[in-house]
Amino acid sequence: MTIPEILNGIKRKRALVVGDICLDRWCTYDPSTAEPSAETGIPRLGIVASEVTPGGGGTVANNLAALGPARVAVLGVRGDDGFGFELDRALTARGIDASLMIPVRNWQTFTYTKLLNLEDGVEDKPRADFINTRALPSEAELKILANLSSSIADFDAVLIADQAETSAGGVVTPAVREALISWASKFPDKVFLADSRRRSHLFRKVMMKPNQSEAEAACKALFGGVDFKRLREALETKALFVTHGPKGALVIEEGKESWSKPRPVEKPVDICGAGDSFAAGTALALAVTGDPVEAASFGNIVASITVMKKGTGTASPQEILAAVARG
Repeated sequence: MTIPEILNGIKRKRALVVGDICLDRWCTYDPSTAEPSAETGIPRLGIVASEVTPGGGGTVANNLAALGPARVAVLGVRGDDGFGFELDRALTARGIDASLMIPVRNWQTFTYTKLLNLEDGVEDKPRADFINTRALPSEAELKILANLSSSIADFDAVLIADQAETSAGGVVTPAVREALISWASKFPDKVFLADSRRRSHLFRKVMMKPNQSEAEAACKALFGGVDFKRLREALETKALFVTHGPKGALVIEEGKESWSKPRPVEKPVDICGAGDSFAAGTALALAVTGDPVEAASFGNIVASITVMKKGTGTASPQEILAAVARG
């Protein structure tokens, strides 16, 4: 298919992101205001501006929405805190349906706080992340499973964002993961694409998008050595997309391996979120074309645009067409 044909097909698709829907807080500090606290003597950072955007699985949803599908929705949890309110507002402002989100009392919203230097815009201080290290409450897990069961038939593509790097506290619990595996088996014509930072080796039946290091870790966890072909077989997946940064993505299917080469980019501005934009583009294109390699090529184009923007940028259909025209 041509790129215009894929973009036109995307207009009719509906996508759901399940998992860790987070909040990104971009806080700009002014170094000239740094001075020790009068009370404690501890140095302070003076925040002079801030912006919030959907993060984690929310970044994937943001990239999906920018591509112009018929509907984008998210299913996860948020706390009953201020960050949860900001997350709802950030999602709604981008046309993302947050009605399937589960509010949880006494739970903090998974939030990444990034500190940017006013003088050069560089993130040069340790990040402050608001995370959960205790298990998701059972009643919240049951509501996630109920919302998944009642809504999954409405979507053409389901993207799974397993962002939590802790052993507990993430939305993709063992029960949620098993439910997604079961749904993928029941709906073989739907696109199920998972991205997991620590637990790729635990998935089955869904297509996977690990980066090279995550894929290698999954191989070692399953059979002690690195063999991506064997990993695809072990995961029982139609396609395994192993991203390799500027080298592109290795697409492994039954009986064949193909490299999806990236669109050349000189001096990327910010590679943060490139994997999320690749996943969004690949999943929607796969729902249109049914071809993993063709879909990955489209995902590469999307990522080539977002890496030229600061922060977790997105790519619009107009930007994609312009990029393709430039070659």
